[in-house]
Amino acid sequence: MNIYSRLIFPTLIDRVMSGEDFANYRQIVLADAVGSVLEIGFGTGLNLAYYPQSRVEKITTVDVNPGMNKLAQKRIAASSIEVDYQVLNGEKLSMADDTFDTVVSTWTLCSIKQVETAIAEIHRVLKPGGKFLFIEHGLSNEPNIQTWQHRITPIQKVIGDGCHLDRPIRLLIAKQFNNLDIREFYSPNTPKIGGYFYQGVAIK
Repeated sequence: MNIYSRLIFPTLIDRVMSGEDFANYRQIVLADAVGSVLEIGFGTGLNLAYYPQSRVEKITTVDVNPGMNKLAQKRIAASSIEVDYQVLNGEKLSMADDTFDTVVSTWTLCSIKQVETAIAEIHRVLKPGGKFLFIEHGLSNEPNIQTWQHRITPIQKVIGDGCHLDRPIRLLIAKQFNNLDIREFYSPNTPKIGGYFYQGVAIK
């Protein structure tokens, strides 16, 4: 992992993702989190303040970037929820099958190299009836926007530490989850090329 990924990107992404719009989306998505929770791509811990404390027993977090740890630990220390922070790749989870009541991913599937493997792992570690709660950005439903997403993704992967603008999130999740409720929309204050959002719940 290079210096940009470890030292610069964590602070940059923390600032970009700390806005009010993102906070509102986090609150909506995390409202349904219950029990034992796994968060994929914990990053700097921006989600932590929005978990319903009365219903969440413990959060296990995984993030492949150790550079996120410094900012994340400050938020973990300020939270009353027990957090097990692990520097781990979402493509190969160490947890047993049927472990978690809830798995959470917020703006993370865009940057995992083997994203289909990661979604299969999410399905594996969820308990039967468990929920995968997510909000992601990805491939637009407008062909002209798709064209620009494809063009700019190679640059975005460098700037955004592996982030793809053009992943078909609905199709990727539907390969693993038959029970899927998903909403697609443009975030009003985000440029269309990076602001086509997929928000939903998938049940194992």
